[in-house]
Amino acid sequence: MKNKKIVYKNFIQNEYIDKRLNKKYLRSFSNIFDKINSNLNITKNSLHLLSRNFKFNFKTRDLTKFRKFRTVVIIGMGGSILGSEAIYHFFKNKIKKNFVFLNNLNDSEILDLKKKYSLDKVLFILISKSGKTIESISNILALNIIRKRSKNLILVSEKNNNPFYLLAKKMELFHIEHKNYIGGRYSVLSEVGMLPAYLMGVNIVSIRQNLIKHFKTKNKFFLKQSTIKLANILQAKKFKNIIFLNYSPRLEKFLFWKQQLTAESLGKKGKGFLPFVSSAPKDHHSLLQLYLDGPRDKLFYIFSEGVSRTKKLNSNILGKNYNFLNRKSLNEIKNAQKKAFIKTLMKKRIPFREFIIGDFSEKNLGELFSYFMLETAIIGKLININPFDQPAVEQVKANTKKLLI
Repeated sequence: MKNKKIVYKNFIQNEYIDKRLNKKYLRSFSNIFDKINSNLNITKNSLHLLSRNFKFNFKTRDLTKFRKFRTVVIIGMGGSILGSEAIYHFFKNKIKKNFVFLNNLNDSEILDLKKKYSLDKVLFILISKSGKTIESISNILALNIIRKRSKNLILVSEKNNNPFYLLAKKMELFHIEHKNYIGGRYSVLSEVGMLPAYLMGVNIVSIRQNLIKHFKTKNKFFLKQSTIKLANILQAKKFKNIIFLNYSPRLEKFLFWKQQLTAESLGKKGKGFLPFVSSAPKDHHSLLQLYLDGPRDKLFYIFSEGVSRTKKLNSNILGKNYNFLNRKSLNEIKNAQKKAFIKTLMKKRIPFREFIIGDFSEKNLGELFSYFMLETAIIGKLININPFDQPAVEQVKANTKKLLI
C-alpha cells in the first residue's frame, strides 16, 4: 500500500512579518540552501547524514548477535537518546521487544531495573558523543554492568581518549564510533538512532529513503516560506514560545526530540523560542484558556494523525442528547476538537502551523526528522547564529565537573 503523505501547512499572518526582513531573508535563503545542498555529500559536514552517500560506522551483520535480546536498555542524555526514544514510541504498536530509556539521574529507576530484570540477560546500549557525559557514566556505574568481554554491551562514542572508548578497549567491549562532526541533536539518522532502530526491527533503509525530498520543488517551496517567516518572527522577538499542541500520543517523544532541536539550536545571543510540548485534548481543559486569551506571545505547531484505529462508539445508552457521538471514533472526536481550536486561532488571528501525519511509516518518520533538522539549520543561518553548537551547555558541564572534584 502506498504511503500516505505528511501534510504541511502554515497560517502565519502578514501583520507579524517585517517586510524589510523578508526581503533580506529571501535573498539569503537561496545562498544558504544552495550551499547546504552542494555540501551535502561532503563528510565532516553536520548535514552530511542527509546524503544518500552517508555510511554507517557499523555493519548490520555485526549486530546479529545482539538481536536475541528481548529487553534493551539505552543509556544516554539529550540527543544521544531522544531520537531513539522517538522512534520506539512512533512504532511501539509493532515492536515486539521491550526498550527502556535511562535519560536522567533517578535512583528509583535504577533500583526498579535491578529488581525487574536479570541484568546479564539485558542488552545495554551506552551512547555519549563525547564519551564523558557525567549522567551516563553515573548510570553505568550505578548499574555495575561493566564486565570484561561482556556480550551484552554496546558502546557508542567518538574514537579518542574518552572514558567510553578507553573502557571499550580495556575491557574488550563492542564499540561503534560516533562521527565527531555530527552533534547529538542532529544524530538520530546516524549510528546513534539507526543502531537502536535496527535492533527494534525497524527498517532503517526506509527511514533514510525520503531524506532529500525537501530539496525538490514542492517541499523546497514550503521550506523556503517557513524558514523565512520563522526567522522573521524570531528576529522580531514578539513571539517567545512555541506550543507543540499534540493530538497524537505516538508523536509525544518525537516532539521532545523536536523540543531539544529547537531550544539548543536557536537559543543563542538573546534569541530563541521556548518550545513546550502540550497534550491535546487533555490540555484543552487546563491550558487552553491561557493559550487563546492570555499573552499574544505564542506560536502554535499543531500535530495530528490522519489514521483512525479505534472502533465506533455506541452512544444510544445516553439518549438522544448525545446522538452526535454515535458512530464516531475517538480520532474523529479529537479531530473535531482540533478543528474547533484552529477555527478559534484563525478568528483571533493567532499564528499557527499544522502537521498531519498520513501514516506511521518509516518513510514518514525519516521525512519528519530530516525536514525539521534542515528547517532549523536554515533558520539559524538566516539570523546569523550557529545552529550546531551549544556554548552555554558546555559551560554548565565544565562547572559541574569543577564542583565534583
